[in-house]
Amino acid sequence: MRKICYGVVVSLDGYIAGPNGEDDWIVKDPDIDFGEMFARYDTLVMGRKTYERMVKAGYATMAGMRTVVFSKTMRAAEHPAVTVVANKLEETVSELRSAPGKDIWLFGGGSLFRSFLEKGFVDEVEVGVIPALLGQGIPLLRPPASRQTLKLTSHQVYRKSGIVKLTYALK
Repeated sequence: MRKICYGVVVSLDGYIAGPNGEDDWIVKDPDIDFGEMFARYDTLVMGRKTYERMVKAGYATMAGMRTVVFSKTMRAAEHPAVTVVANKLEETVSELRSAPGKDIWLFGGGSLFRSFLEKGFVDEVEVGVIPALLGQGIPLLRPPASRQTLKLTSHQVYRKSGIVKLTYALK
């Protein structure tokens, strides 16, 4: 069965974006191998807001990846390059997990992450901690959320940027 990994960057004080979705605080590191990171996945799952930000940035889809967008307001006919799912969370996740392929990347916002977490769909959380304090913004996990116990499976420090990548399995 394919694993679902929530991959995200977070400020040191726990925000995945600024108050208006800003991501200008995210530093880059030349030692991070994005090709290797992306090669692990063949399916990208996200919510509407993340998808809209990706479209605005010119990345409606990612090469070699199927994109699934969970949204109750988007019309599938208007977004033929992606799979739009309105209300079938459990059914869709079950189909994605049981299909052959690589792992599934749960990408972007905290709302969909919380929904997946509550249903027990998240197998792994990979967080890139960015050396920035935002003071406010969109939190990694919006309340209310149930307590989860994680087990550290790997870590990596990128000295040039100060980014720390932490990978946890859900217990």
